[in-house]
Amino acid sequence: MHTKQIGKNLYLIDLETGGYKNLIGSYVIKTDKKTLLIESGPTSSIPNLLCGLAELKINPEEVDTVAITHIHLDHGGGVGTLLKHLPNAQVLVHPKGVPHIIDPEKLWLSSQSVLGFVSEIFGKPEPVPQNRVIAMTEGTLNLGDNGTLTIFETLGHASHNLSFHESFNNGVFPGDAAGTYFQDFDTVSPTTPHPFYLEASLLSLDKLINYRPSLLYYSHFGKAGDAVRRLRGYKAQLLMWDKIVQEAVKQSRTFEQITECVFTEDPVMSKLSAFLRNHKIYAKTAIENSLSGFIEYAKKTQDKQAS
Repeated sequence: MHTKQIGKNLYLIDLETGGYKNLIGSYVIKTDKKTLLIESGPTSSIPNLLCGLAELKINPEEVDTVAITHIHLDHGGGVGTLLKHLPNAQVLVHPKGVPHIIDPEKLWLSSQSVLGFVSEIFGKPEPVPQNRVIAMTEGTLNLGDNGTLTIFETLGHASHNLSFHESFNNGVFPGDAAGTYFQDFDTVSPTTPHPFYLEASLLSLDKLINYRPSLLYYSHFGKAGDAVRRLRGYKAQLLMWDKIVQEAVKQSRTFEQITECVFTEDPVMSKLSAFLRNHKIYAKTAIENSLSGFIEYAKKTQDKQAS
C-alpha cells in the first residue's frame, strides 16, 4: 500500500522515490467539494503518485489543485508531468517559483550541479503551461465541509517556500521550513542547502509556531504530533548549528572537520549519524548540502562583519 488516512479528510501517499520508503510524501485533502494535492514530488515518482490516487479511488479528473511548497525537484519537480494526467488541476506556487516551473531548464541545470547523482534519481522536470498556474504568497482556499487551507510564506530554506495550514485537524504542511523528520528516530535534522537564510528561517518558524498547530505534515516524511515543541526544538537546533559552524569557519576547519563537530555536538545528529551516513540520498542532502548551506552562510556573515 502506498497510501493511508492520517486525519479527517487527509491522506498520505508514500512516493517511494528511487525505491526508498518514507523519503518523500504527497498529501491529499479530499472533501465533497474539493480534491487537493500537496506536493507532486519528483518526476520519477509520478507513476507511484498516480497509483496512490487510484488506491484512494480518486479519479484524476477530480483533482482541482496541486499545491507545492516550493519548486525544488523533490517537492515540485514532477508537477509538469503530473498535470498531463490531471486535466482539471491547477498548480498553486509562490510567484518566485512560477518562471522555473513554466521553463524548468535553469532549475534542472542548477539541481544537477547541487544534487549530483540525486538529481538523476528525482528526474528531469517538465514544463507547466502558464495558464494552469496560480501564484500566491498568502490567502485562503475553501475546502468544503467547513474546512479551509491557509497559505503563507515561510522563507529561509528557499526564497519561495510556502506553508499550508489545514483546519480539519489543525495541521501544517511546512515544506522544508521545519526540517526533515525521521519517524523511526522521532527526530528532525536541518534542511539548509545553499543559499540558506538563517534570519528568515527563524522568523518563519515563529510564524509557524504562532499558528499553534497540533500536527506537522513533513514532506520528508510523515505526520508528527506535539508540533509547537518540535518547531521550537528545530529553532534551537538551527541556532546550535550556527554557533558550531561560525566557530569552525573562524578556525578555518575543513568540511570534514565541521561535519564531525556537528555530529559530535548536536545530540540529534549523533543519534542519526549511522543512518544518515549510510543512506545514499540523505548522505548527500541531509549532511553535505545542509552543512554547505550553513558554511556559506557563516562565511558571508563573517565577511560582512570584517568589511
